[in-house]
Amino acid sequence: YFLIFAVMRLTKPTLFTNIPVTCEERDLPGNLFNQLMKDDPSTVKGAETLMLGEMLTLPQNFGNIFLGETFSSYISVHNDSNQVVKDILVKADLQTSSQRLNLSASSAAVAELKPDCCIDDVIHHEVKEIGTHILVCAVSYTTQTGEKMYFRKFFKFQVLKPLDVKTKFYNAETDEVFLEAQIQNITTSPMFMEKVSLEPSMMYNVAELNTIDTAGESESTFGSRTYLQPMDTRQYLYCLKPKQEFAEKAGVIKGVTVIGKLDIVWKTNLGERGRLQTSQLQRMAPGYGDVRLSLETIPDTVNLEEPFDITCKITNCSERTMDLVLEMCNTNSIHWCGVSGRQLGKLHPSSSLHLALTLLSSVQGLQSVSGLRLTDTFLKRTYEYDDIAQVCVVSSEVKQS
Repeated sequence: YFLIFAVMRLTKPTLFTNIPVTCEERDLPGNLFNQLMKDDPSTVKGAETLMLGEMLTLPQNFGNIFLGETFSSYISVHNDSNQVVKDILVKADLQTSSQRLNLSASSAAVAELKPDCCIDDVIHHEVKEIGTHILVCAVSYTTQTGEKMYFRKFFKFQVLKPLDVKTKFYNAETDEVFLEAQIQNITTSPMFMEKVSLEPSMMYNVAELNTIDTAGESESTFGSRTYLQPMDTRQYLYCLKPKQEFAEKAGVIKGVTVIGKLDIVWKTNLGERGRLQTSQLQRMAPGYGDVRLSLETIPDTVNLEEPFDITCKITNCSERTMDLVLEMCNTNSIHWCGVSGRQLGKLHPSSSLHLALTLLSSVQGLQSVSGLRLTDTFLKRTYEYDDIAQVCVVSSEVKQS
């Protein structure tokens, strides 16, 4: 061949660290090891026994490539002959398990390449798949005699997974969804977590619960330096609330609901950036049956044997119109005030109504609100609601704060 092909991965340098070797002064080497460390230019003056370094070292090997990082490579084609070659075309493709990508900056051929001259190119690609990747570099050219030449080189590397992301969902009674995202650094180096955010779906608004207000300023619960050490795990919490136009529709709480996706940005080494976006997160929404009863308002603490008010919301989650009758059954501690067996009227599909109810407790302590019954007169079907909520009942002599 007339041409020589070279491919080198472009990565940032690393900080050089020296392994300290020392001994006590009464040992045979005396102060020799300590003096050698002080004279070593790679050590930090005054901290020679610590594995700290101020000098940079060039990469000694290909290194690891992680999902979400940018793969950069330098490609050089050198004319090692004493002849001029013509129509040089350099092509770089990246073969993954699912696709083949063209990474060449230009698809045009170079007219000629003189002896000892080079054609240089730098390619970049944001890695979006894990597993085996093959960089296929091909060169075609024409010699002075008109002979067409062609050769290829293959460079194989593995793309590793940098983070382990696990999610947990908690469905609140008020249609709010709490998402806990557990993010673990499974690389061998620390990460600076630049951003971990949740992009909600069109049905939800999101509030991040990972900050604390201190003196009027928002401060991260993880501190000012959000480093994630190797194999460490961090929990991020988010609250999603349905938008008003969807919250009024009973159908939005049924079946599988798309929540959104996590957007994670981090930096490693000397500022190398990586980014991952999860696929759409889905949770199985709780089933409420045909009729859903939820509490809108209820006091936290009430006085013993004194009436208190609560507000209930009844939603028809079925596809048919209901004619409902409300019954209130007393328990050992909770007593309902009002008329039991009263008609609530017809409730159309996906419609809701609000009820203001009064009750009192005859027992102190944490008491459970139970004993509501809804009967659909059309189908003669009764829906029972117990343990709706809890209230703390105190003596009227105890002043509520």
